[in-house]
Amino acid sequence: ISAKWQKCLILHNKFSNQWDWLWAVEQLKENKVPGDQGLVLKSRAKHHAISAMLDKPFVFKDEPLVIQYEVNFQDGIDCGGAYIKLLSDTGSLNLEQFHDRTPYTIMFGPDKCGEDYKLHFIFRHKNPLNRDMEEKHAKRADVDLKKFYTDKKTHLYTLLLNPDNSYELFIDQSSVSRGNLLEDMVPPVNPPKEIDDPNDSKPDDWDERAKIPDPEAVKPDDWDEDAPAKIEDPDALKPEGWLDDESEFVPDPNAEKPEDWDEEMDGEWEAPQIPNPACETAPGCGVWKRPMINNPQYKGKWKAPLVDNPNYQGVWKPRKILNPDYFEDLQPFRMTPFKALGLELWSMTSDIYFDNFIITSHKEVADRWASDSWGLKKLVASANEPGIFAQLMMAAEERPWLWVIYILTVGLPVGLLVLFCWPKKSDDDYVYKKVDPPKADVEEEEEEEEEEEEEDKGAEATEAAPAAEEAEEDAEAGGDNVEGDDDEEEEEEEEDEEEGEDESKAPGRTLEDEVGVICSTGGNDKKLTTVQSGNFSSL
Repeated sequence: ISAKWQKCLILHNKFSNQWDWLWAVEQLKENKVPGDQGLVLKSRAKHHAISAMLDKPFVFKDEPLVIQYEVNFQDGIDCGGAYIKLLSDTGSLNLEQFHDRTPYTIMFGPDKCGEDYKLHFIFRHKNPLNRDMEEKHAKRADVDLKKFYTDKKTHLYTLLLNPDNSYELFIDQSSVSRGNLLEDMVPPVNPPKEIDDPNDSKPDDWDERAKIPDPEAVKPDDWDEDAPAKIEDPDALKPEGWLDDESEFVPDPNAEKPEDWDEEMDGEWEAPQIPNPACETAPGCGVWKRPMINNPQYKGKWKAPLVDNPNYQGVWKPRKILNPDYFEDLQPFRMTPFKALGLELWSMTSDIYFDNFIITSHKEVADRWASDSWGLKKLVASANEPGIFAQLMMAAEERPWLWVIYILTVGLPVGLLVLFCWPKKSDDDYVYKKVDPPKADVEEEEEEEEEEEEEDKGAEATEAAPAAEEAEEDAEAGGDNVEGDDDEEEEEEEEDEEEGEDESKAPGRTLEDEVGVICSTGGNDKKLTTVQSGNFSSL
């Protein structure tokens, strides 16, 4: 804060002993920037005032006006304002006597009471005819302002006022309202050219009725205005079991008269009434009455139908006359010059922080000033903010119903993702495993082969008997040839038996030696792995 504000602080705190309010220069409570201090309103439920003179008055001519400063409601805000006043250069301005009636040219800044959140832009316009000063209020901001009062962050407020009478309001360098001094102020700067004649009055015979009852209509003869709207239902029957002799309520048999009951003062004591226990299982007690229904004959009071009024003259309005107070000021931007800035506030909340006031004619200068000051506070606050997960948890602690939204928001997409994207087994994804063939089949094959061998041997024996006889005869004729033939035949038989044994033993060896076959398919590639006697071969 500048040395000028320090001097103002000493001066105004000297008067605070008499006026019972206090200002201070100190750092922010949270998100402190090292070495940075601001002006802090310290007292609660007090009227505060502090001001500082500008180096030179601002005169409204051909250059824009830019007003900018920072506010932080460190403890929130119940009811109070944080607006500034640009004090008019009247020639008699005395800052030691600054109060709520000190003339000002512009009032700008946040204000709140109850649930009414405002961003003021008010300027005082001088009537060129009677020289009176009138307050002109800008329209309300186009955004919800509540968060700027409740988040306990430092916010930047900027007013841009142009010589073409246009204006724009910014919060944190974002536009929240814009308009024109000639069109968007209440009340308007320029009064209407014509006004209603205050001396004009409506004639006695002026007929403003657009519709009148039909004067030729006649009430029908069968119209009964005395028929009741409700009648007893003639078709109703008393429910079976209705207890006519029992009352709905009976005195409480367990009630006792209070000891301090004075019959002279309180009257005769009576036990309080309770529902009759006998009526709990019955459809009803007491005198039965037929229920009421709408009367089909009811028509109500007769009224003639409305018709167009032939004498209708329209809604009367007073005639227009020229406004004697009319004037036209096409340059409301040329306001009264100002030469001081002041804070004149009443607040139910303390510790309102102000900093980095700037008044200039160039928006670029104000933006650079903001980047070097408010921008640092924004960076520090952003760095100290909790993560998105922590913010969600904090919000759920204040509003437990948010847990339902969190569960639906997270659980529903995950469930759908699992449902639709979980991989399914295709028809081609199989795992094959070769198992040992049943031994019964092998044994049957071996038995069949043995039977065939036995049959072959029997047939050979049968064929061998006559052959033996012939051999003996031949032996007698020539023994050497017979022995040679017998040896050849024996060798052939032995070879046949060995081949049969090899054929019968080969399948058995393959089944005993093989451990398993695994076949897996993946995509377009197929791989067959055979595990055999500890050896691995890939096909």
